[in-house]
Amino acid sequence: MSPVRLLALSALLLSTAACVTAPPPSEWRAPEPRKPVDAERLYSGRWLEIARLPMSITDGCVAGASNYTLVTETRVDVRDTCQVGTPEGREKAIGGRGEILDPGTNTRLRVRYVAGFVTWDYWILDHADDYSWFISADPTFEKLFIYTREIPNDAEREALVRRAADLGYDVSKLEFPPAE
Repeated sequence: MSPVRLLALSALLLSTAACVTAPPPSEWRAPEPRKPVDAERLYSGRWLEIARLPMSITDGCVAGASNYTLVTETRVDVRDTCQVGTPEGREKAIGGRGEILDPGTNTRLRVRYVAGFVTWDYWILDHADDYSWFISADPTFEKLFIYTREIPNDAEREALVRRAADLGYDVSKLEFPPAE
C-alpha cells in the first residue's frame, strides 16, 4: 500500500474511532432505570420526540421521531427521523441496529449507526405503565429525550418534564422542537 493510501486509511480509522460514543462504565453518571421494560411494547412502532437536551446533531431538527422494530428478543431495528426547519421540511433520517444489553429487564439499548461506526447507548430511565411515554438518556448523563406516542397537552408535557427533573436532570436546558 502506498504511503498516501496508508495515511488516508489511518486518518479514516482514527476519525471513525472518535465517532464511537458508547461510554465505558467508569463514565456512567445517569440514574439507574426505574423499572423493567416490556420489549414488545416499547420497542415497536413510532415514538414522537417531545423534548431533548441540545446536541449539534439535532440542530435544526423538528418533528423528531424514533421508529422501533423488535426483530428478536434482543435485537431492535431503529430509524430516527426529523424534519429540517419546520414539520413540513425535508426529512433527515438515520437507521441503526440495536441490541438490548440487559435481556429480561430490557432497559439498556446499544444502537450501532452508520454501518456500526457510530454507537450510542440509551437507557430507558422511566416509562408509563401503559407505554404512552418514556424518558431515555445516555449513561453519561449528557443526553436526555422524552418520547410519547401522541402529542401531549401542556399539562402532560409539564408532568413529564417534572419526572425528568426528579431523575436529576437540569430541565431548564431542555428544548421542545415543534412536533408533527
